[in-house]
Amino acid sequence: MKRIGALLAALLLGTAAAPAPSVTRPVTVVLRAAVDRPSTVFEGWGTALAWFANVTGGWPEAERTRLADMFYTGRGLGWTIARYNIGGGDAADTKPYLRTGAAVPGFWRLPPGTQAQDWRADDPRMWDWSQDANQRWWLDAIHARVPGAIFEAFSNSPPWFMTVSGKVSGAEKRTDDNLRPGQEGAFAAYLARSVEELQRRHHITFRTLSPVNEPNTDYWYAANTQEGAHWSPVRQAAMIDAGDAALKARGLATVVSAPDETNSRLFLADVAAYPPATLARVGQLNVHSYGTLYQTGARDAARAAGIRLWMSENDTPLDGDRENFDGMPSALAFADHVVADLKRLEPAAWVFWQAVENLSGGNGKPTSNWGLIKADLAAPAAGPHAIHVTRKYWAMAQFSRYIRPGYRLVPVDDLDTAGALSPDGATLVLVHVNGGVAPRTLVVPQGWRAQAVLTDATHDARCVAGVTAPAQSVVTLVLTRGRGKPVACQAG
Repeated sequence: MKRIGALLAALLLGTAAAPAPSVTRPVTVVLRAAVDRPSTVFEGWGTALAWFANVTGGWPEAERTRLADMFYTGRGLGWTIARYNIGGGDAADTKPYLRTGAAVPGFWRLPPGTQAQDWRADDPRMWDWSQDANQRWWLDAIHARVPGAIFEAFSNSPPWFMTVSGKVSGAEKRTDDNLRPGQEGAFAAYLARSVEELQRRHHITFRTLSPVNEPNTDYWYAANTQEGAHWSPVRQAAMIDAGDAALKARGLATVVSAPDETNSRLFLADVAAYPPATLARVGQLNVHSYGTLYQTGARDAARAAGIRLWMSENDTPLDGDRENFDGMPSALAFADHVVADLKRLEPAAWVFWQAVENLSGGNGKPTSNWGLIKADLAAPAAGPHAIHVTRKYWAMAQFSRYIRPGYRLVPVDDLDTAGALSPDGATLVLVHVNGGVAPRTLVVPQGWRAQAVLTDATHDARCVAGVTAPAQSVVTLVLTRGRGKPVACQAG
């Protein structure tokens, strides 16, 4: 038993213990993809911009440009989606208490001589469009790199003066709604006006506006260190109705997305409580995947309602895996999670939480593998800033470089493999995660030419020969037939 325990610890935490010879024999995996079944048309990959954009958008031009290229160009991850956070904003005299980057400025203003209760969306004096310059730099950077990029606006909290607690971090009690009763219209007007002005100033279109975030959880409370607000399903419905009305009043094509719930179980509870008229006002259903139960239920609820479904937020570091830029355990856990989301939720998009995360080793004890890129976000904006690329970045590349917008998700008869088919049917992409200790020989469907792309401890999304998945690796098979073009291999 001690030998087995040591082996498992070695696999999970990347120690040097060698596996027993008996488990290193190659395993054969036959990949069967059902390319003829109707399924979800995929729109793309992306990230939420808050909070990292609130910091890095103010970095030196060379550094922030490098980051934008790493995420939103073909040489990088090839992302096409961005979620912009409309900040709530605390009172000017509030002592700073939010975590690094999380204090996203609001656009409201209280001119001298006015009180919080005087704020009105229809008064130009009540707005300050100079705010949030750093995150807005990213809007321009993405728009310049990705013609046709999909932008979504989202809110974590109303402005402080619309809340019960007077703080954007939440109510005093975790399950109390923090928007003051009757303020749905004012908050909706704040969001809709922000969407309108940002579109005008940055020459973009927000396709959707999400007014609540992880609403029916006990995460948000006044002593927290990030913006958040609890919303009961009844108050969610009222906010959806108000948001839809505010967008239409301004003649905007933007539609409401909801509920951006933390997992599929709560998502189903929220949506089931919406009156039919409210659900009819939802243009897109958003769910996060911090929890994997009931995902097929969320998929089917969206299909029954005839509403597009996004997986709109996730990051998956492996619990107990300390910060390690080159380590595979968190990369494998992340890739395994993405495969499962694509297979169970079958979402039209998959959106990362924070592409850049703060270094976690400030106390000399690295603790976190959140993020794809790690950097010191608390360092002075003038820099220089070291940019640390993690194995999770390369694991993400295994998906986003090859499963492209317009591809159709297809079922694959293997739990460790997700698949997608190009619009012309000539390219089939299979992403396989081998978290085991033995290499796997991958048998692909007949009639297809295969090119393998590999991320493991020594390869960074690099093209390799053969169709073998080494132990502890992520392999993308780009299969072509007929008119299909062979993959353009990248050096990593």
